[in-house]
Amino acid sequence: MTTAEVVLARCDALAACTDRPGRLDRQHLTPALAAAHRLTTGWMTGAGLRTWRDQAGNLCGRVEGREPGLPALLLGSHLDTVPDAGRYDGMLGVLMAVAVVERLRDEVATWPCALEVVGFTDEEGARFGTALMGSRALAGTWDDTWWALRDADGTTLEQAARDFGLDPALVGTAARRPADLVAYLEAHIEQGPLLEEADRSLGVVTTIAGAQRFRVEVVGEARHAGGTPYPRRRDALVGAAEAVVLVERTVRDSGAIATVGQIEVEPGAVNVIPGRAVFTVDLRAATDAERDAMRRTLLTGITAVCAARGLTVHVTDFYEAPATPCAARLRDALREGVAATGDTDPLDVWSRAGHDGMAVSAVTDVGMLFVRCRDGISHHPDEEVRAVDVAAGLDALTTAVRAVATRTGTPAGVRA
Repeated sequence: MTTAEVVLARCDALAACTDRPGRLDRQHLTPALAAAHRLTTGWMTGAGLRTWRDQAGNLCGRVEGREPGLPALLLGSHLDTVPDAGRYDGMLGVLMAVAVVERLRDEVATWPCALEVVGFTDEEGARFGTALMGSRALAGTWDDTWWALRDADGTTLEQAARDFGLDPALVGTAARRPADLVAYLEAHIEQGPLLEEADRSLGVVTTIAGAQRFRVEVVGEARHAGGTPYPRRRDALVGAAEAVVLVERTVRDSGAIATVGQIEVEPGAVNVIPGRAVFTVDLRAATDAERDAMRRTLLTGITAVCAARGLTVHVTDFYEAPATPCAARLRDALREGVAATGDTDPLDVWSRAGHDGMAVSAVTDVGMLFVRCRDGISHHPDEEVRAVDVAAGLDALTTAVRAVATRTGTPAGVRA
């Protein structure tokens, strides 16, 4: 088997680590995650990595450089999944990182830095509703209020951590200092169709989307469906429906992207005019400035549409993540890696999806390599990648890792 075929076979093996037979569902601090750790630990050990699990639940491995204790170039992705997941989101990046270490382990002994692999936990946030907990712990931005979060069965995060063999009092030991790290590189499936449309195996990520999520409450008046003539109606649902269409019409030809994912209507009776409708907006853009400008445009339009119908609008924010630019030096190294595969004009893309690099950027520079996935399908069992693309990704990542590591001349903890 080629190395790419081995990586894909290992993805298949990890897909069997699930808490719900018949579909892939591997969430934070569950028996399935423990099983995935056992498998991955074996592959890490075989690649020459010394392994451990930190007190946030991240699986880690390390190969020393020319002397013990040097700052590390960190590679990895996440090992948890969404419910009913595909088998490549996250785990492909972890297993590609392990394969790259196996290729380079004899060289690392001469390098001015160590090489580490991390399999983050809880990137998805599927169990406790707060994403990036593993990478936030590594970056030193853990929030102790999270311990009180409960899953659908009522289990607190603190209890789940203890059941998993972790000590919540020691979660701070998972944190790295800027001086501990050279940079973070992650390979990940694209989760979009741009590479396939361009007939490219690989893309170099320029930035990870800045996101905002907010609820729009449209308030009208609930009245009898038969007895209220149209001129007297203040139908909150019709106003919300116009607003939803406005969101798509406004954003689709811009550089941003927005999604209305939920809508609720009250009172919800078949023979009552809706008096209240609430919908969510997930808004993303390559930069915070673009995102914020689009938000202002959307809310101006929504307010005008609703006011024309005698409706009032209230907006509540419930999530915000700043855009995360990838470091120029890491983009350059990844472009060098892609060019070495024969793609002499590497495609730059921005990530519409969030990734662990958003959290890790608080402690070190981040860079990302995208691998083509069929039809851009992700977060679904139909996720599919080809061995030829994985092979190209392994070659590109190997070249980039070597370039970053061997050019490490900047004092530890100082970003280029």
